[in-house]
Amino acid sequence: MARNFKPIMPFNVAMRLLIPTYTTVKGVPTKQFNDPSENDPIIYGSFRTFGGTETMVNDVYTVEDTGVIDTWYRPDIKANCRVYILNTGETWEIANDPENIHMRNQYLQFKVRKIGGGP
Repeated sequence: MARNFKPIMPFNVAMRLLIPTYTTVKGVPTKQFNDPSENDPIIYGSFRTFGGTETMVNDVYTVEDTGVIDTWYRPDIKANCRVYILNTGETWEIANDPENIHMRNQYLQFKVRKIGGGP
């Protein structure tokens, strides 16, 4: 029998959940995100980064900022959403389908990728 999941860190990072809207442009659905606003729901979770993921793209060495978020279960958190970290002003996209831990509708865990780049 599997052990009960207990989050490692407290859920003390405030984030806005950015849910996309879809419009059809020339018959193709296009995903759009608005700037974060007070209308977007606030979620709390733990946020861990690991120094990025190293990859080679077209013989160019790149480091992609990645992280993992643990939070309370919400059915509206999906792989097509983004999170905006209120403390830092950074936007991260959800990189995989959020995992409903033990299918108990209590905790979610998902990986994120940073949007944007450096100078």
